[in-house]
Amino acid sequence: MDALSHILDDIHLSGAEYLYVNGMGTWNFGLKGATAFHIVLNGPVQVRLPGHGVHRLETGDIAFMPAGDEHHLQHPDAPQQSPVWLMERFRGHCNEPVTLGEGLSGNLMLTVRCLLDSDMARPLLSSLPPCMVIRQGLDNQGPEWLRIGLNFLALETELHRPGRDTLINRLISMFLIECVRDYVEQLPEEGNNWLNAVRDPYLSPVLSAIHANPAHPWSVADLSGLSCLSRSAFHERFSGIIGTPPLAYLTEYRLRLAASLLAQQDIGINRISERVGYTSETAFSQAFRRQYQVTPSQYRKQKMA
Repeated sequence: MDALSHILDDIHLSGAEYLYVNGMGTWNFGLKGATAFHIVLNGPVQVRLPGHGVHRLETGDIAFMPAGDEHHLQHPDAPQQSPVWLMERFRGHCNEPVTLGEGLSGNLMLTVRCLLDSDMARPLLSSLPPCMVIRQGLDNQGPEWLRIGLNFLALETELHRPGRDTLINRLISMFLIECVRDYVEQLPEEGNNWLNAVRDPYLSPVLSAIHANPAHPWSVADLSGLSCLSRSAFHERFSGIIGTPPLAYLTEYRLRLAASLLAQQDIGINRISERVGYTSETAFSQAFRRQYQVTPSQYRKQKMA
């Protein structure tokens, strides 16, 4: 598997919930704190991110908010006003539209929010913009995957068949993956972030190896060998593009994985330390505390509370 596939497997997208929003007249709603997709079924719609600009969407377009930044949606001609916060309106899957505002003409959106492991997804989320727009357009000339996925999603929201929750989670996972892949393909080659490293011919095999086998006792010599570069050239390239030295990146990934295991699974701390590459539970606990300011057992208690 490539490095991006490993990261996408690690984030554990789940808990997708959707609702239809019928915006009438001068409607305005806000959402924050959750990964979200807004699919415009009847536009136009304006997405405004405080401090990050405005995007105009037409019928068929999708706005993807990967890190859950605060954002407001409204009709482009509507005056700015305090938004209705939408988070509390989610109650599983709701086919009855939530109507906001007053007026004769309206907009219709399918809004989906979902959960993911933001700690495991940190390298990915920090490399993505706060809002990603996928254009479908009135002429349906958008990506083929988007047309098929939207048709499938529309069908599942209309029918109440067994397994619907699992299928919708996987459809939203597909949207996320395809959005990220499209974004990666459009990145300038000279960029310095994790996604540039994912497609870098020298660094991609290194990232893939780290994420595939974090418990391996990797050395700079091992990793530079995978990159087919000298140690100094590899260290400079890795640090320059990703922003952290290779062994520091390895340590950060090991401890993020350990945190995920502590929060999600009933595995002994000694076993977790072995799974993430530490031969000593004491050394693991010291490293974990440096990164998370609490011991592994304290972290587990916090997550289980």
